[in-house]
Amino acid sequence: MENVTNQAGKALKGENSNISGFFKVIGKWIARYGAQLCFLAILFLVLAFSTTTFFTAKNLINVMRQVSINVFVACAMTMILIAGGIDLSIGAVMATTGMVAAYMSLAGIPFFLCVLAGLAVGTIAGLVNGIIIANTNMQPFIVTYSTQIILRGMVYVITAAGTVRLTSEAFLNFGGGSLGPIPWPILYMIVVIVFSVLILNRSKLGRHIYAIGGNPKAAEYSGINIKKVKIFIYTLSGTLAALSGLVLTSRNSSMQPSVGTGLEMDAIAAVVLGGTSMAGGQGAIAGTIIGAFIIGFINNGLNLMQMDSFWQYIVKGIVILIAVYMDFVKSKKLQKGK
Repeated sequence: MENVTNQAGKALKGENSNISGFFKVIGKWIARYGAQLCFLAILFLVLAFSTTTFFTAKNLINVMRQVSINVFVACAMTMILIAGGIDLSIGAVMATTGMVAAYMSLAGIPFFLCVLAGLAVGTIAGLVNGIIIANTNMQPFIVTYSTQIILRGMVYVITAAGTVRLTSEAFLNFGGGSLGPIPWPILYMIVVIVFSVLILNRSKLGRHIYAIGGNPKAAEYSGINIKKVKIFIYTLSGTLAALSGLVLTSRNSSMQPSVGTGLEMDAIAAVVLGGTSMAGGQGAIAGTIIGAFIIGFINNGLNLMQMDSFWQYIVKGIVILIAVYMDFVKSKKLQKGK
């Protein structure tokens, strides 16, 4: 009887420990992302009450589908910013990938080969960025901006600034279809998020990324191969930008030379809104997802309100600035508390 009582006591203690651990995790989340979550909730409520179609299952699924495009590239951008870099070539890589895959599809090449070729193009572009940045003293801003200009120019020259229409049913289904009620892009997004979290939180590579962004010299002295890490994160950025370009091309049923223009700014905004420091060494995928949904709600809400596209830029910029300022105030208070 005594043994049974002891076992019951241990089980109860273990259960209490699990509950307290759960609340600790929730507490950390609120402390870390409280400002972003509060802003997201306010934005959600404002849009839900100011439009008749925002808070519907159809529109919310549509928002998630739109957000997925940003999440693909924002996950890679999170790693790059944590490591102290930046990638401005994302949009141009998307356009180049879409162009290659679209032309191959029109030539009658099987769909899966078109996708593989598109992913290969993006991966090679990211690899080139990574090799140059890792082996020279050139700033990532300059290298990736140069890549952006070169690739975007190539797309305009090859397509003669014209639209390439898709006819392949398989290609159209890649980004426009769904598995039951869930669109494929949302499923891709879940896979990318899980993969990115595992890299940053559950691998030696993730620790190295944080170390490089926090103190590059200390990371080098500790034996971390900085070159390999940089090459990996920029290569991954190219691959995920390629995935984003393929999905967007599929959803649009055509490839347009301007596709992806400015998306690198949305990705950076999502990452910074999520609390990642542009100085490096700090950030998380969870915050980036929240930031991406803030951007997605703003874009979707302004479209539902039928606001002029030029005014959308202004409103979007103001809202993002307010959200970043809220996070800045929260961070300052936490630093004072320490």
